[in-house]
Amino acid sequence: MRIPISVFTDQPWRVHAVAPDFDVADVWLLPASGGPRDLDRLVEVFTSDNGDDEVSFAYRALFAIRWRLGALFGWDDEDAGIGARVRTLRDRLPEDLRDGPRGPEFRTLPFTPVYRTESEWLAEIANATVHAAMHIGWVPDASGGYHGQMAVLVKPNGLLGRLYMAAILPFRYLFVYPALMKLIERAWQRDSATNG
Repeated sequence: MRIPISVFTDQPWRVHAVAPDFDVADVWLLPASGGPRDLDRLVEVFTSDNGDDEVSFAYRALFAIRWRLGALFGWDDEDAGIGARVRTLRDRLPEDLRDGPRGPEFRTLPFTPVYRTESEWLAEIANATVHAAMHIGWVPDASGGYHGQMAVLVKPNGLLGRLYMAAILPFRYLFVYPALMKLIERAWQRDSATNG
């Protein structure tokens, strides 16, 4: 479920100091809830390739199309990524975050982990269109438990980046995010049944 951006910006996340020049594009309540120390489980579920082909066909097809367009137009060339066109967000981290954990790595998407704490995890990606970050937070709720929250932060690369973000908006809301939420929900349920 998409939720107001203020739900993210009102939290005292460390990412606010790390990426103050990024725009918050979307904030989503994730279909995952649990105890105070379950962020690591959520991140493992989130980064895994859970093989749920029933839900993920359109999701994977859209990403396959995006990667082909990127190859055709050079959007994903090495000189457009992290360490070339933009510096990694890791360069902005205070010492305690820089020396702390950051994994796990994504198994299927080209995001790079930046940092992880007990309540938040940040990963980044950059190409010719944007420098983007995905923030996963583990938030206390009114019932005494915790739930996952995802924020997508973006820094478009000039006019190309702004046009790209506008062009993909309907695809994100109609296909990508709904499929991602279903994937996370099913994977979280499977993980919960296995790990209690």
